[in-house]
Amino acid sequence: MTVALPLETSLGLLHLVAENGALIGAWFDDQKHFPGNSHWQDGRQEPVLLEAARQLGEFFAGKRRGFELPLAPKGTAFQQSVWQQLQAIPFGETRSYGQLASALGKPKAVRALGGANGRNPLSIIIPCHRVIGANGSLTGYDGGLWRKEALLKLEGQ
Repeated sequence: MTVALPLETSLGLLHLVAENGALIGAWFDDQKHFPGNSHWQDGRQEPVLLEAARQLGEFFAGKRRGFELPLAPKGTAFQQSVWQQLQAIPFGETRSYGQLASALGKPKAVRALGGANGRNPLSIIIPCHRVIGANGSLTGYDGGLWRKEALLKLEGQ
């Protein structure tokens, strides 16, 4: 069963979604790849969602730099490898798409990496907002560039 908890944040409504005790999604209402919520059950009693909401509250209050949650994002093997690389980017730091592609051992896969980054189902928790253009520009963020800018500012960038 898929359960969800809407969380009001300073960046808008974020839908936290879990299955089998693990977080599978954190999507903003207007996010490009938001899957919709018609099949989700009420998750107000789901421990992992309550814990995620608590940790996100601490993050937005400047009291948390990372997340300690069971994650189970759904994606291809390549997407999973990209999302693991994203989790390795330290709080307050950024990486270019090229740097991430090289770290994956696929330096020519920059476009594919960008696509996997954009399909990240766990906004903020898997920090896709920390990926920038080679020239330092803010490029693509499915939740909107204004959110990416706000998240990087929150992290001291």
